[in-house]
Order: sequence, then structure tokens, then C-alpha cells
Amino acid sequence: MRFRLLRRRLTISAPRMAVRSAMPWPLRWAVAAIMLGFCAAIALWAFEFGRDIAGLENGGQAEVQQLRTQLEALKMEMEAAREQRDQAQSIANTAGTLVVAEKASSEQVNAQVKLLEAENRRLRDDLGFFEKLIPADSTDPVAIRGLQAETFDNGKIRWQVLVIQSKKNAPELVGKLEIMLTGTSNGKPWTGPASATPLKITQYGRMEGSLDIPAQVTVKGLTAKVVDGSTVRASQSIKL
Repeated sequence: MRFRLLRRRLTISAPRMAVRSAMPWPLRWAVAAIMLGFCAAIALWAFEFGRDIAGLENGGQAEVQQLRTQLEALKMEMEAAREQRDQAQSIANTAGTLVVAEKASSEQVNAQVKLLEAENRRLRDDLGFFEKLIPADSTDPVAIRGLQAETFDNGKIRWQVLVIQSKKNAPELVGKLEIMLTGTSNGKPWTGPASATPLKITQYGRMEGSLDIPAQVTVKGLTAKVVDGSTVRASQSIKL
């Protein structure tokens, strides 16, 4: 029996052994208190060190307050700058709109001025032309007034003439207007072929046209004739 107990203790099937500390519990509490105090001291040191780094001591609160004041001032300046920028942008947009409107208005005024100038020239021409409506001799039933001609470098001559009937309630005149050029060709007298234009007027009629000038011809005069059938009713010549 004893042999069996001894073998059980010495073999794997022997019961487990537990090693217990012989330190008494007051000493254990004292060690735990020391460890807690040490941890607290380390935590307090870390907190104080963090405060020193953050500048919360030795006037750090004043610096933080100063920084906050500067931050508020910068915010106010930024808002003021934004307002000034918005006002400047609004003024720039308004100025741009005014410039565009002024440009469009100026272009319209220039166009109207050009139209008025052209109308004024036309009215002056018409005034000078129609001033010649009054015939020089009231006894002539048909007369030519305001015969004009102008030569151009392209070998053309442009003519203009006013044909009138001085008699009131005159019957309609149906005929033709013949234009003839005179001049020199290679130093010799030259007469160009007549150009006939149909004519049909009651009181007066304004007519104009152009003729080609031969290259070797120098035009020195122009003659206009009003022909009714085979009868020349009126004639006028000018020198060029």
C-alpha cells in the first residue's frame, strides 16, 4: 500500500504542486500603493511637461488670448476685403456694361450721322438740280436744264439731265433723249455715236446714264437732245 502511494507521487499521475508566496498581505498592499503612487507621479509629470510644451504656463494663457484676438481681427479684415472685392467687382461689371452700351450707342450715332450726311448731300444735289426747273425762257414748251457730265479714269463718262415742260397742264411728252459726245481722236475732230434713251414725261423728268469713251478719244463736249418723232424739241451742249 505504501509502495503504491510512493509510486503515485513520483510518476506522471502524481497530483499537481502549487507554490504559494509566503509574503504577508500588508506588505502586498504596501507594494501596490507604492506602484500606484509611482504611476501617479509619472502621470503628473507628463501632464506638467505637456503644459510646459503647450505654453499654458508662464503667460501661455495671455499668448493664447492674444492669438485669438489676432485671429478675430484677421477674420474681420478678411470680411472687409471680401466686401471691398465684391463692390469692386460690381463696379467693374457696371462699368463694362456701360462701356458696351456706350460703344453700341456710339456706333448707332455714327451710322445715323452717315445716313444724315448722305441724305444731306442728296438733298443739296436735288435742290441744285430742281432749282433749274424754272426755264430760262418761258415761251419754250420743252427745255433741257441741268445738263451735267463727269469723266472717270475707267474710260466712262456719266451724264445727268433734267427735261421739263414749262407749260402748265402740258400733254404727256413721249419721245427719246439723245446724248452725243464730241472731241478729238488722234488729233482729228471726232463725234461719237448718239445714245438714245426712251423719254416719257408730263411736267418734268430727271434722267441719267453713262457712256464708254474709246481709248484714243479725248472728249471735249457733250450734247443732249429731246427728240419727238423726227422733231428735235430741245437741245443743250456743255464743254468738258
